Amino acid sequence: MAELYQQFFALLGALVCLSFLMRCLKFLKYMFPPALPQSFFRSMGAWAVVTGAGDGIGKAYVLELAKHGLNIVMISRTLEKMQKVAFEIEETTGRQVKIIQADFTKNDIYENIEDNIKGLEVGILVNNVGMLPYPVPCYFLNGPDSDTNVINCNITSATKMTRIILKQMEQRRKGLILNISSGVGIFPCPLYTLYSASKAYLVSFSKALQAEYKSKGIIIQVLSPYGVSTAMTRYKQTDILTKNANDFVRESLNYVTLGDETFGCLAHEILLWQDGFEDNEAVLNNH
Repeated sequence: MAELYQQFFALLGALVCLSFLMRCLKFLKYMFPPALPQSFFRSMGAWAVVTGAGDGIGKAYVLELAKHGLNIVMISRTLEKMQKVAFEIEETTGRQVKIIQADFTKNDIYENIEDNIKGLEVGILVNNVGMLPYPVPCYFLNGPDSDTNVINCNITSATKMTRIILKQMEQRRKGLILNISSGVGIFPCPLYTLYSASKAYLVSFSKALQAEYKSKGIIIQVLSPYGVSTAMTRYKQTDILTKNANDFVRESLNYVTLGDETFGCLAHEILLWQDGFEDNEAVLNNH
């Protein structure tokens, strides 16, 4: 019996070590990502389409992709913000910028969007637009009934935009789609129930699509960041874990070939490992 216990604990120890090694290897991918050719993003196509492009993460993607040589289609609600960003891009990079004003809480916008990008060789789509149902955490029934707006903005937008643009990517057998989810979308998050659930949709949607279209030369990746300092997070003070939008986007673009899901930066990958899903179970059990 003693020998049996010894074998059991030896096997258990080996499994723990193997799990630790696998996580270390995953971190190594972030620390030493494969170098992408300078022309990688431009090779996908001449244009990049970014939703929620007026500020925050969307603005950062617009600026960074323009530096990589792509023309930009900006889609967002606030025209003045997009015009300022467009001027900056044209002045600093010389790339073309097309602006489409659209409110993603509405469902009648997609025909106009499709008409406005018709004929453009879209190589990259960034589904970034999103909204919080309420500014502070609260129980589902205690918050305002913004269910339809959240579903339209966080779920329908990515689904419809992907349907519009994926068709031409499939024909050209190349393209890159980045869906911006959230760290709270990879596990149930009480007090942010609707937001968490909407971001979980993006994770499942993206992974399933990548399985369907990977063989056709299309990269579909979901990013699930934790803290990024934007208007949505009330411009939280940046630190080792909270990234500013420009730094986050610049780092995340190094990882587009690492698989169907990343956290966008090494710091957030480590944060998930540190917190672990056990802590999330405790959170659920306390509500």
